[in-house]
Amino acid sequence: MRGFNKVILAGNLTRDPELRHTPNGNAVCSIGLAINRTWTQDGQKKEECVFVDCEAWGKTAENAAQYLRKGSGLLVEGRLTQNEFTNKQGQKVSKTRVAVESMTMLGGKQGAQPASRPAQAPAAPKTEEQPSDEDDVPF
Repeated sequence: MRGFNKVILAGNLTRDPELRHTPNGNAVCSIGLAINRTWTQDGQKKEECVFVDCEAWGKTAENAAQYLRKGSGLLVEGRLTQNEFTNKQGQKVSKTRVAVESMTMLGGKQGAQPASRPAQAPAAPKTEEQPSDEDDVPF
């Protein structure tokens, strides 16, 4: 039987994305995602939060680092990967992550600005000389 490895998750970032580069110059970004779930059981509201580590590569990694911040809403599509390593105590440990293949930025925090762009000054208030486009409703 052929396997199928596809994950679609939507949640909020638990921390700012961490961008780094491999020795070959490839961009890789670590993203922590919190996925909340609520349901009712026996008349009581229950909540659960799952924390998932994700890893984006290339241009996707650069975009994540530039535009996302802690609390940003994000939908990711990808596949599960498992890395095995030996920890400081000499024990073999495995870590499951999502290798991000595509992402869609969701609403997120109000007023969030890309890291490389300064916040824009607020628009000047309308005066008598400026035409108002409030009356130009297309419907």
